[in-house]
Amino acid sequence: MPASIDHDALFKRLLTAFFRDFLALVAPDLAQALLPDHLIFLDKESFTDLFDPDRREADLVVQVRLRAHPATLLIHLEHQAQADTALDRRMFRYFARLYDRYNQPIYPIALCSYRRPLRSAADRHDVRVAQRTILTFQYQVVQLNQMDWRAYLTTTNPAAIALMARMRIDPADRWRVKAACLRLLAGAPLTGVQRRLIGQFVDVYLPLNPAEEAALAAEVAQLPVTTKEVVMELLTSW
Repeated sequence: MPASIDHDALFKRLLTAFFRDFLALVAPDLAQALLPDHLIFLDKESFTDLFDPDRREADLVVQVRLRAHPATLLIHLEHQAQADTALDRRMFRYFARLYDRYNQPIYPIALCSYRRPLRSAADRHDVRVAQRTILTFQYQVVQLNQMDWRAYLTTTNPAAIALMARMRIDPADRWRVKAACLRLLAGAPLTGVQRRLIGQFVDVYLPLNPAEEAALAAEVAQLPVTTKEVVMELLTSW
């Protein structure tokens, strides 16, 4: 994969377009509790001074409202394209700064999209002095390389369709994952623009060699006519 790919920009574009669907995928209880008509993406200029210089363009901060509560809260979504041993400290630091500025509850999510390592990313930051625990801060980790793409073969969630391309995939299954994504995209209730956005995301993260392309083409040829037409349109648009 080319080193010049801007992973943060690709993920930010996808997650901005399908934020509710992403929440339904990774935090269904939270998604269900939110008011559907209150979703405000904070302008990056209002919070970038709180983040590290290399993260100022990457993170999403979204204001939401719960059905059963009149006050708003913020969801902070941090994308990690590479493993980082300082993730726990940074997640706490951003939480504290956002909480201090906005005086609202913060729900923090770290989305880890790297292929390696496979070990679980830290999901808490602890501060201890002698035998005392001074602080335990927890946040949600969504680690794609620990998620099995086969679990989403019947999904209608557009965020899941896209993120299948970064889940745990055996090298021999790369073309199968791409074929599954295309089939699901063809049947999903999406606009042409939305399909192309997800299709291009999948194409970036699942480039195929000639043998894999041939296997994909053979799979596409067996699809029902209406599904095949949509798939071919997507492939042509790339």
